[in-house]
Amino acid sequence: MDETITPERLVSGLVKLLEVKPQDADTFTGRRKRGGVGRVFGGQVIAQALAAAETTVDPDRPAHSLHAYFLRGGSEDFEIDYAVARDFDGGSFSNRRVVASQQGRPILNLTASFQKHEDGLHHVDSPMPEVPPPEDLEPEVDVRRRFADQALEGARHQFLAPRPVEMRAVEGRHWSNPEKAPPRSHAWFRTVAALPDDPRVHRAVLAFASDMGLLGTCALPHGLSWARGEVISASLDHAVWFHEPFRVDEWLLYATDSPWSGSGRGFNRGRVFSRDGRLVASVAQEGMIRRAKPKD
Repeated sequence: MDETITPERLVSGLVKLLEVKPQDADTFTGRRKRGGVGRVFGGQVIAQALAAAETTVDPDRPAHSLHAYFLRGGSEDFEIDYAVARDFDGGSFSNRRVVASQQGRPILNLTASFQKHEDGLHHVDSPMPEVPPPEDLEPEVDVRRRFADQALEGARHQFLAPRPVEMRAVEGRHWSNPEKAPPRSHAWFRTVAALPDDPRVHRAVLAFASDMGLLGTCALPHGLSWARGEVISASLDHAVWFHEPFRVDEWLLYATDSPWSGSGRGFNRGRVFSRDGRLVASVAQEGMIRRAKPKD
């Protein structure tokens, strides 16, 4: 890592990136990623849209779910505009609808639901998988350095760039192993430095991180990877349910699986567990995934 790029600077940069600047009561602007090139990371747009929606809701109503559709790929060349519609404020729940746009063209639609805290029936039918602890796994940054020469030349810079969210994969990534494997993956993740205590920041960062590695799960049975130029992929829709309190600057386990792919699409699911075994969030995503055509 460049000595000038400390973990604290990476994480403070991520927090600033996911904040939105109000233009009026219901419109906001999301920053560009500093040094970003090409297409905007989908998790960034989801997190900024969630931040915009949360700004219009009373703090005692945290977000419990979001559902997003990607319409067009965003560009790192421009900021992103967010328009919020206050569709509903009831006795316990609120609902917000957000349109993210660049240069006047929508790139994402998001709906988020918010709820006042209340006690209720509780059960968990999804125990935390038994996997090695993060301390026993190799940091992904080291794995990426070893496999950088296998990545496409145009993707190598992004592949090796310092990241504010550290991941440690149990089985290895789709780009690190060309062998076909079951469509299941487990990875620990956390920010590389401490986050503010604001739960809204942690929800935004989890929404951001939930788009990392999920779509690649449906490529595992085929032994293909976008990093090697073997597939073309893009997220189509993305949903997150927040179940219990969590901190993203503490280790979380992301357990993903892909029950189906076909017709140029792959469906993926994710479960996020705290280190003490609580199911704190669930994720679902469908994405476009196509075998890349060889260049003549």
